[in-house]
Amino acid sequence: MCKHIFNAQVSIRAPCCKQWFDCAECHAETQDHMLKKTTEMAFMCKKCKKAFRKDMSNYEESDEFCPHCDNHYVIDAKTPQAVIGVEGEDARVDARMLKDDRVQQDPTRSIFSRDFSDRVG
Repeated sequence: MCKHIFNAQVSIRAPCCKQWFDCAECHAETQDHMLKKTTEMAFMCKKCKKAFRKDMSNYEESDEFCPHCDNHYVIDAKTPQAVIGVEGEDARVDARMLKDDRVQQDPTRSIFSRDFSDRVG
C-alpha cells in the first residue's frame, strides 16, 4: 500500500533491482540507489493481479488500460494533503450532546426533589 499515492492502480517493477513498488517515491525510500530509466516498463495491475509490459517510447491513449481486465490505471493521483482540523463530530451539525453553560439550571427542578409518596402504591 502506497502512502504517496492513495489510488495507485498498478505496481511498477524497477529495472535496476527487479523489485515491485507502488511508485517511484517508494523505491527511493527503501533502496540506496537511483531508479534506472528505461523505455520498457513492467506493470502489475492491482485489480486482476496480472503483470504486463508497455513500451514507453510509443505510448498511446489505448495503453492506459490493463490488457487483461481493462482497468484504467492512468488516472489523476490522489496524494495526501496536509489538513489542520479537529477530530470528532462537527458540533454545528449535531449539537445534542452540548450543554449550554449560559443558561442557569434551576436547582429546584429535579426528579429527586419532588414528593411522590402519594403515588407510590
